[in-house]
Amino acid sequence: MALLKSRKIILNVGAYYPSLAVFPARASSVWSQVEMGPPDPILGVTEAFKRDANPKKMNLGVGAYRDDNGKPFVLSCVRKAEAQIAAKKMDKEYLPIGGLAEFAKASAELALGQNHEVLKSGRYTTMQTISGTGSLRVGGNFLARFYKSSSEVYLPKPSWGNHTPIFRDSGLQLGGYRYYDPKTCGFDFAGALDDISKIPEKSIVLFHACAHNPTGVDPKPEQWKELAALVKKRSLFPFFDMAYQGFASGDIDRDAWAVRHFIDQGLNIVLSQSYAKNMGLYGERVGGFTVVCMDAEEAKRVESQLKILIRPMYSNPPMNGARIAATIMNTPELRQEWLQEVKGMANRIISMREQLVSNLKKEGSSHNWQHIVNQIGMFCFTGLKPDQVERLTKDHSVYLTKDGRISMAGVTSANVAYLAHAIHQVTK
Repeated sequence: MALLKSRKIILNVGAYYPSLAVFPARASSVWSQVEMGPPDPILGVTEAFKRDANPKKMNLGVGAYRDDNGKPFVLSCVRKAEAQIAAKKMDKEYLPIGGLAEFAKASAELALGQNHEVLKSGRYTTMQTISGTGSLRVGGNFLARFYKSSSEVYLPKPSWGNHTPIFRDSGLQLGGYRYYDPKTCGFDFAGALDDISKIPEKSIVLFHACAHNPTGVDPKPEQWKELAALVKKRSLFPFFDMAYQGFASGDIDRDAWAVRHFIDQGLNIVLSQSYAKNMGLYGERVGGFTVVCMDAEEAKRVESQLKILIRPMYSNPPMNGARIAATIMNTPELRQEWLQEVKGMANRIISMREQLVSNLKKEGSSHNWQHIVNQIGMFCFTGLKPDQVERLTKDHSVYLTKDGRISMAGVTSANVAYLAHAIHQVTK
């Protein structure tokens, strides 16, 4: 009876105390303070492009190579390497923390040249990484932990958009130096020298080895020589990002010239490499991070700490892409085929630049578009103003980023005349 009465009281509490019967308001979510992040500018361009019904629409925002039909391109040497790998029926065990040994060795040889003194002496270490982005992050974290002379890294203005968050999130402080001159759409050599000469000694300075992203503007060899001399004089630490070796000029040695020159001047650089563009291995995420050291013993110590750093980050790099890249680089006939194919990709981009300028002249444009030809690599800084970019998209369905950067890979023989017409309409 007492039990029944107790139950009754509990069931009827609300009748006597209405406020107690109301369920408490839902507690705010653990993530209620998380704000909506801004959309990625490149992905935003692509999404807008997809929604456009204009049959003549062009997507010039995406940084991925397309053939002259505007289709994704898989290299023949990649298909052959995949077939060779499949025929061997190899296992899928974990790679070591540092990655596939034959890939790492071939990457260092590709960057420095097969007979470079650094390789012969063993005073380097190369880690396989998760493409160029992963390489940069490993490098940023390594410098933040072990480079005791400075925590500041100076980027060219502008630089690849992902450089800033990569190094910031690695724990480094960010600075910049003049690089692109909007008046000439070319390299601001005097500005770069002036700014770099004022950077605190022993700071880290980032350089794009070739095909500067996003501008397509590269220093000439004579200018690289002066930059190297200044870096050495001021005891600055050079970090090279080489995402386009071979893809820029079609010549792997020419595109690596700056990297090799800095090392030959006694500068022990760090280097990030990517095989996304030059082998078309975008989704395979193939990259490398190299540290040039004083001697082989130092290289061993650096390698041990890189492994300790990588282990809690992603533990082991992916296998398939590294096998493909290593097979191509280490098989003479495939390597030769690759060199021909990457030259073909570079030449197509160069041809599109020339055809675009030619068609702008045919349109009667009075502007000087020579910078389009002078620039190199996948991207071109057109010099278009934000309002012109907006009109280009709104009136002609040509999609690009607001800074006027276009991916030349999206230009083909079939649409280059239309692009020239559209640019002329918004700039005349």
